[in-house]
Amino acid sequence: MSRPDEPSRSDLHTRITRQIVAQLEAGVRPWTQPWAALESVSRPLRHDGTPYQGINVVLLWGEAAARGFQSATWMTFRQALALNACVRKGERGSTVVYADQLVRTDADDAGEEATRRIPFLKAYTVFNVEQIEGLPASYAPAPTPVLNSGQRLARVEAFFAATGAEVRHGGGCAFYAPEPDFVQMPAFESFRDPEAYYATLSHELTHWTRHPSRLDRDFGRRRHGDAGYAREELVAELGAAFLCADLRLALQPREDHAAYLASWLQVLRDDTRFIFSAAAHAQRAVAWLHALQSG
Repeated sequence: MSRPDEPSRSDLHTRITRQIVAQLEAGVRPWTQPWAALESVSRPLRHDGTPYQGINVVLLWGEAAARGFQSATWMTFRQALALNACVRKGERGSTVVYADQLVRTDADDAGEEATRRIPFLKAYTVFNVEQIEGLPASYAPAPTPVLNSGQRLARVEAFFAATGAEVRHGGGCAFYAPEPDFVQMPAFESFRDPEAYYATLSHELTHWTRHPSRLDRDFGRRRHGDAGYAREELVAELGAAFLCADLRLALQPREDHAAYLASWLQVLRDDTRFIFSAAAHAQRAVAWLHALQSG
């Protein structure tokens, strides 16, 4: 049974989904808003520098956007104390969640032992380092690197090349074609800057991971614009955000994705758990692309 100060698992799903729906209704995509920051682009980081994953990335990017935090690093009240620092009086924390399973062994009707796995979701509170006084100098924000606009970035090109995906260039549309299994991209020079090109490629390569020979991701998509289509597009949107953060690239929202907002809102209103599922699928897609780097 949950304690009074710990929302139930279903309540957490509902509360967090409502928060993200409210941001989308206001025209804010919480996975893109906070990237004009002092630090280089990054996933949110724990106190020890470990990146957050899945839904917590979306939650903390949204908090950073809404509250103007420029640092990517977060920690709990106790972690701050362990560093001889303290959260400033009156500061409000941000919610992150932890998902795991309880394993219980019970006797079944025949008297045999049976193992049950019970999933649970727990919320806890973290604070951005900008809310904390007395931290070591190592937690000060790093300067933003300057991107040489208009030129290809060798390290990013090498990352995408290592995936082995077939990427064709030409025309005025970006898409993934599942049956012939290739990504179509407009010419690099037609994008307004390198980040726009790489963000678009990140989105399409997230789609590329759904192929049956890879992650075999299928939301029952039958036609353009249906619920399954909207779900896959939301996964690709989050995947592009996560991957761009990993590659230290600023993700600039594609204008054509504004048309998806209504369908995303409908999906999230119909299923308060899907934003968690979408973030998990996006995390797996990005992990798949990273794993190809050592192949």
